[in-house]
Amino acid sequence: MAEKGFSNLGHNQWLLTKIDPRQRAWLEVSSGAIEGNARILKDLIGENCLLMAVVKADGYGHGAETVARAALLGGASCLGVATLQEGIELRKSGLVCPILLLGSLSNVDELSSSLHWDLMPTLSGIREAMLCHNLAEATGKKFKVHLKIDTGMSRLGCHLNEAIQVVNAIDRLDNLSLEGIYSHLAMADGPLEEESKKVTFSQQKKFESLLDCLKSRKHSLCFHLANSAGTIRDKGLHYNMVRVGLALYGYNPLDQASFANSLLLQPAMSVKARITLIRDVPVGTGVGYGHSFKTTRNSRLAVVGIGYADGVSRALSGKISALFKGDLLPQVGAITMDQLVLDITDKPELKIGNIVTLLGCEGPKSISARHWSDLSGSIPWEVLCGFKHRLPRVVV
Repeated sequence: MAEKGFSNLGHNQWLLTKIDPRQRAWLEVSSGAIEGNARILKDLIGENCLLMAVVKADGYGHGAETVARAALLGGASCLGVATLQEGIELRKSGLVCPILLLGSLSNVDELSSSLHWDLMPTLSGIREAMLCHNLAEATGKKFKVHLKIDTGMSRLGCHLNEAIQVVNAIDRLDNLSLEGIYSHLAMADGPLEEESKKVTFSQQKKFESLLDCLKSRKHSLCFHLANSAGTIRDKGLHYNMVRVGLALYGYNPLDQASFANSLLLQPAMSVKARITLIRDVPVGTGVGYGHSFKTTRNSRLAVVGIGYADGVSRALSGKISALFKGDLLPQVGAITMDQLVLDITDKPELKIGNIVTLLGCEGPKSISARHWSDLSGSIPWEVLCGFKHRLPRVVV
């Protein structure tokens, strides 16, 4: 017989149904912002170019399924992920659109799973092509694949000089369907200076030399080269499809003045947390590990339940602020694993339980991932991907 008050749920299950995901700290993800950004990007590239939404790393920390569904509503036609597991999770969620695995699958078990879940692997050479063909032949299926060409990243992809040979070999394999050929830009997000332009132009010319050689091929292919930076930087880099990551999440990877206002992208992630304790301390009080900060006046300090184990880098200690009703509250002392401290001396109305914004907008003021990355010597990509899963994602 069920214990009174718990119905047929176990005690722990009952507790889980009662926990507010916003009790301590959380991410708020705007699906509307993702959809809106996708529409802006689709308008930029035009009707004849496909938009791939890159949702690897759990949608850059935003939640892959949430981002994928919003991006598809906004005009994306396919998805890009890094790992096999990421692709499988999207399939299990019910998504049926084309999904490209941007990482490398090197063994039979991985490729077999990719075939089973209708995921398109990236090939870097004939070895992977033969593995895919043999698996597909044994099951009577056609295995859809993309071939990557190394034009200057020195990472995945076959050598440009081998590309035609590999394409011809794939075409002779009855159970393979070569859907696309792509490469990746190494310096498209760099400053508009000679080296960046030279490297990007060199990669483009290498890529186009391959396209010229394939013009007579019977079956058409999807050619794609541009990441977010390439997509925004030059329409000549668009080809049949672009692969957009950072811009989808509301950040322009090109911070030069000429591009600053070119797109009205909206950041989709906010980071919020509650004040868990407030204390008054006298002048000269050391705060946190190492006492890297000491008060210079009688102060009021607020403890906030979020730290580097959640994704707020320790390298940001003493450099960031939080927003409350549009006012900035400086963070003081070392950021610890689970907590950080704010100086709220000038905001006497603050109370335990009040919510502060660490990333995001409040009124006319905002704090961005780019601001954090500039302060910590990182990049916005790393900041967004750094938030751990003990922070609940709340879709707003």
